[in-house]
Amino acid sequence: MPAELLLRADNISYSQGGRLILDSISFELRRGEITTIIGPNGAGKSTLTNIVNGLIDKHSGVIERSPGLRIGYLPQKVYVNTLMPLSVERLLRLTRKSSDEEIDHALTQSEVGHLRRRQVGSLSEGELKRVLLARTTLGKPDLLVLDEPTAGVDVSGEVRMYQLIGELRQQLQCAVLLVSHDLHLVMSQTDQVLCLNQHLCCSGLPESVSRHPEYLALFGPQASESIAVYAHHHDHEHDVAAAPEAHRHD
Repeated sequence: MPAELLLRADNISYSQGGRLILDSISFELRRGEITTIIGPNGAGKSTLTNIVNGLIDKHSGVIERSPGLRIGYLPQKVYVNTLMPLSVERLLRLTRKSSDEEIDHALTQSEVGHLRRRQVGSLSEGELKRVLLARTTLGKPDLLVLDEPTAGVDVSGEVRMYQLIGELRQQLQCAVLLVSHDLHLVMSQTDQVLCLNQHLCCSGLPESVSRHPEYLALFGPQASESIAVYAHHHDHEHDVAAAPEAHRHD
């Protein structure tokens, strides 16, 4: 039986200043699944996440969200005034009333519980990203929307961050919509890949997308070779267009 449907995007298009940014995008997000958006710079990845989380509403097509859907959002760039005294604890309380226990739990889940009293301006990029990830989990979201959550983080930090995201998916039993340039790093955690370049080039399981002609045209054959070391095992078949049969809904 398919997991609970949390969000359906149907034929989403968006233009700005006369320029088409997204063209007829359709997909579904289900509880317990990680969906990764990949694509070149300017493909519309951040725009799509902002439509999903409701920050952009002047688009064509339909977004259907489950009633009462709770979304935790981590933007690609967060600007912090290092001259302003702001502790990690205070940052987590800025937009939500949370108990001490909730804050401790969120920070511990993201492995930064020891940073609670630290000033945000003193954090490394990796520490800040984990604190912000913890912030997205307050309120027990049904859907985490994470736009390039490892930007500015070193490779070892990237690997652990993606592992943490997979663990949070299990602990919260939420869906995750993740923007990443690193399909080879997220492959072991990802259930569905959306390859975006204004339009949806291809979608489906990671190993299927990595062999799709449009993916190879965008990223080259070396991109497919770099992720061939991981084999993702499923109990269903998928078609030539890389869409998993068991996950398809007419």
